[in-house]
Amino acid sequence: MELAERFLLDALAYLECALGILAFVLISLVGSPYGRYASQRSAWRLAAPTAWAVQELPSLAVPLFVCAGTVAERLRLWPNRILLAMFLVHYVQRSLIFPFLIRGGKPTPLYLCVIAFMFCTYNGYLQSRYLSQYAVYADDWVTDPRFLIGFVLWLIGMLINIHSDHILRHLRQPGETGYKIPRGGLFEYVSAANYFGEVVEWCGYGLASWSIQGWAFALFTFCVLFSRAQQHHQWYLEKFEDYPKFRKTIIPFLF
Repeated sequence: MELAERFLLDALAYLECALGILAFVLISLVGSPYGRYASQRSAWRLAAPTAWAVQELPSLAVPLFVCAGTVAERLRLWPNRILLAMFLVHYVQRSLIFPFLIRGGKPTPLYLCVIAFMFCTYNGYLQSRYLSQYAVYADDWVTDPRFLIGFVLWLIGMLINIHSDHILRHLRQPGETGYKIPRGGLFEYVSAANYFGEVVEWCGYGLASWSIQGWAFALFTFCVLFSRAQQHHQWYLEKFEDYPKFRKTIIPFLF
């Protein structure tokens, strides 16, 4: 039974890699219909704060359920505890804090919220079940350079993401409408600083976990956010004649 589930977790991780590549192709070809790009003709839409809270919550609730409902033997070890905590800390912020900080925000099509909900359920199970039951690390893994560098990248990425979201929320003064060019922080260098932060965060998690499950999530995140960043960057260039031409799309100084 354990061998079968371990095989399943590996298969789900490889499937997540494939889904990320598929998402990259689809978004690059047809765009991502959310936020400013969402069709206003969609009959079923949710307010942005509600959509964010609902779709992200499984990434927090599923791991808690998995750990509470099983023996979770591996969580007796510090590497597993810390890695799972890294995952959960992000989703505490994303599902319980971030949605209630949103100012305005375009309604989200219901089907996109459902897709995101399903992915967060899938990935929440994949990460938490692997770390709580099957991930094996040496006792000194928390001092390994891969873990230490990964943890630092995860922390820096999360802080960049939170700070960039703060900048985006405060682009407009009360009563103002319309779009503005983001200024400050890493937005001085890239059009999608918030996405850059999240990519760095999950690449750090993948490095610290040193597992196909962790790297699959990092790859999926990169594929989705890279293609969305391209869409954002092109939109800014077309929308604003004075948009800084030296800004890259998502990776400072490179792309």
